[in-house]
Amino acid sequence: MNYAELVTQIQDYMETTFDTDSVNTFIKQAEHRIYNTVQIPSLRKNVTGSTSLSNKYLQCPSDFLAVYSLAIIRANGDYVYLLNKDVNFMRQVYPNPTSTGEPKYYAIFGPDYPTFPNELTFIIGPTPNAAYGVELHYFYKPESIVTANTTWLGDNFDNILLYGALREAYLFIKGEQDLVANVEAKYQEAMALLKQLGDGKERQDAYRSGQVRYPVQ
Repeated sequence: MNYAELVTQIQDYMETTFDTDSVNTFIKQAEHRIYNTVQIPSLRKNVTGSTSLSNKYLQCPSDFLAVYSLAIIRANGDYVYLLNKDVNFMRQVYPNPTSTGEPKYYAIFGPDYPTFPNELTFIIGPTPNAAYGVELHYFYKPESIVTANTTWLGDNFDNILLYGALREAYLFIKGEQDLVANVEAKYQEAMALLKQLGDGKERQDAYRSGQVRYPVQ
């Protein structure tokens, strides 16, 4: 389902013609809810970069939602995965930022004011004693179908996108409670299937977990 098809279905289900801004808001709110409910393995990214000598901060990508792993790459090519900690741990263990070494830990620090006020940064410790390569594996927020026209959700799980947008539309017009409840039920049904895929099937295989089996009555 592409953007135009999604808009048509929303209008048809609602039997109401919404203005473009309203429909786009319904869709984006649904996407935001979905992406923050289930981490879909198909929506992972890998990016590489590098640390700077004596700089304990790393910039997060602009589409960053959550981290899966962060590793430094030594000059010989070895990967060293950093352990996730809290900022207070980093400050206590490495109180002097001028003390340098090979990084062992990282934490999500917060926005980099004033340069990047809307983007998060990582703080790593100890402060790097060299320019290491870095590989970040992370869960990202995809471009909305509103601007991209086609997305992974639209191509693979269009029902949850539709019911999510319909839910927002019914709430917007203060629709009858039974209609809102029906749409919410369909949304939750679709979400259960998406979680089976994202939190289940895409995180295992038959070799390690065995095949899915249902008891025969």
